[in-house]
Amino acid sequence: MVDTYNSMVSGVGKDVMWSKLDSEKFVITSLMKKNRLIAWGYTCVKEAFFYVKYILDYCTFSRLKGKDRPYFRLNWSDRYPCLKDKTKSTGFDRHYVFHPAWAARILAETRPEYHIDISSSLYFCTLVSAFLPVQFYDYRPANLALSGLNSASADLLALPFPDNSVASLSCMHVVEHVGLGRYGDQIDPDGDLKAISQLKRVLAQGGNLLFVVPIGQPRIMFNAHRIYAYRQIIGYFSDLKLVEFSLIPDKSEDGGLIRNASQEQSDAQSYGCGCFWFRKESLTC
Repeated sequence: MVDTYNSMVSGVGKDVMWSKLDSEKFVITSLMKKNRLIAWGYTCVKEAFFYVKYILDYCTFSRLKGKDRPYFRLNWSDRYPCLKDKTKSTGFDRHYVFHPAWAARILAETRPEYHIDISSSLYFCTLVSAFLPVQFYDYRPANLALSGLNSASADLLALPFPDNSVASLSCMHVVEHVGLGRYGDQIDPDGDLKAISQLKRVLAQGGNLLFVVPIGQPRIMFNAHRIYAYRQIIGYFSDLKLVEFSLIPDKSEDGGLIRNASQEQSDAQSYGCGCFWFRKESLTC
């Protein structure tokens, strides 16, 4: 049975099979949008297909494993099915890969003495701390122990820093959540505006702020996040200078990280990622 299956999906047979699946997927996807029962049935059949393939792969591996590697135990009871990773390309979250990469490049350019981050990606903070001292603060403190990194608790609505004191600051993919209650914070429709006020208050004269939020047609997707228009963010930070606006567009075919993107490109998004580099040039808060 295994050999028959392998011959079916090898070489040309495999290409034909996937080609048929791709064309059928388009038709089925259209039907799924119209009928939830069809969508449920299609999901069940697809999951069953993947699991049958998993069982056949297990049998093949067990037969080929041999006895020359006694350190590895292979028991059915230890199975850990990963059924959705056989993709044609490596998938990733475009927002959370590109925006930390953008911020790291800015810090490599500005080279501050140290950097303060408020609740952004832990991957960003831990990696940047390898070459730049980082102080990380979160409403829900993270138990991080790394050289060059200090992790502590802070409320974005009452940051524990004096006015005009932070020379290098970031708050990325955070403010859109504030006040929606998702992470245990208080419900407050103006929570994002209060958080922005705090960021502007603590930013030092001549200091840099890296600020990232979802961008596109403004709306609230309760209780996940808000989506902002470009003009909203520019208005909220009108007392700071915009040094750079970069965009991670909805569609990969439109590019990865677009440096120095335009407002028109931003307005064309549904759920893009807007990366704003602001600088405080005078004492305004």
